[in-house]
Amino acid sequence: MKQNKYDDIIFFGKYSKMNRSIKGLAGAGEWETLQKLLPEFKGKRVLDLGCGFGWHCQYAIEKGAKAVTGVDISEKMLTVAKQKTDHRICYIKMPIEDISFIENSFDIVVSSLAFHYIESFEQIVEKVSVCLVKGGNFIFSVEHPIFTAYGSQDWYYDDKGNILHFPVDNYFFEGPRDADFLGEKVIKYHKTLTTYLNGLIQGGFEITGVVEPQPSEHLLRTVDGMRDELRRPMMFIISARKK
Repeated sequence: MKQNKYDDIIFFGKYSKMNRSIKGLAGAGEWETLQKLLPEFKGKRVLDLGCGFGWHCQYAIEKGAKAVTGVDISEKMLTVAKQKTDHRICYIKMPIEDISFIENSFDIVVSSLAFHYIESFEQIVEKVSVCLVKGGNFIFSVEHPIFTAYGSQDWYYDDKGNILHFPVDNYFFEGPRDADFLGEKVIKYHKTLTTYLNGLIQGGFEITGVVEPQPSEHLLRTVDGMRDELRRPMMFIISARKK
């Protein structure tokens, strides 16, 4: 069975209180970076994999997309998405691993922080390649391999609670990690940079951009502890084009 942590009542309640859940794209620290990598949406057919509350789907509609489809495994996430976002968006409750759209169904495929919950990136690339038109854009964010490698996804502290460093270990051993997210245990799948980049290249994509987003100056000034986010990357964003 595919992982569906977001339908857990306790976990969903905690996630719903996060800044990105309340404020949408404005509350996502990586949004300014991701936005710069997005293509023109006007008149395009868009697919969002792991759409969650539907913020990126709504953005695409606002930018003139002709049709938008959001896919997510979580019924609770989709219920909120349907309440908060445009009725023109088609939401489908389905694991990303199970998508099977016909050839050339979409001009743009996006995904935000979802693929580290899925075991096989190669399978994702294959399925996206089928439903994306030639020359179509594929843009996604994912947790950085440095962030996922060790598993705990937390700093090492001294006996006074001060941050010492961030642990990186077992980097080349890909596979499941028991991560601590919002105080709850979540299974994430560690993959190397080689797997992500070569997966796209070997899957018939041309990589057009790779960025490791940093907190904005506003966040650095206004959020306590945000400067520690400059000590290691938490995520990275890739934009690619189908050949």
